[in-house]
Amino acid sequence: MKLQGRRIFKGKATGEVLATSEDISFYGGCDPETGEIVEKNHPLEGQSVAGKVLVFPTGKGSTVGSYVLYALKKAGKAPLAIINRATDPVIAVGCIISEIPAVDQIDIDHLRTGQRVEVDADNGTVTILD
Repeated sequence: MKLQGRRIFKGKATGEVLATSEDISFYGGCDPETGEIVEKNHPLEGQSVAGKVLVFPTGKGSTVGSYVLYALKKAGKAPLAIINRATDPVIAVGCIISEIPAVDQIDIDHLRTGQRVEVDADNGTVTILD
């Protein structure tokens, strides 16, 4: 199945989905050194975004979240790609400065943790491989 969306930042990535139906705040919600979600009671609490195709509705919280994405990239703990229903400016800037492929306007209800997907942000597509 191929889902069509909109490019936020160019690039391609193939990997395992880590998905949530709740918004993510990178500032205070994600450890920039480990990539672990640390927000209390978040469905992904205790899981790492490192090396995953991270799927969530939109971002929330402080503009410092853009820098946290950049810190994750520098630490080698960033997601391979980001897929949103609607990318907010904080996530968009974070993906751009960190060069993380990103797409939005995707029906994320089709994506589940553990699936393998191919993100072609250049064309705004997400292909479910299994």
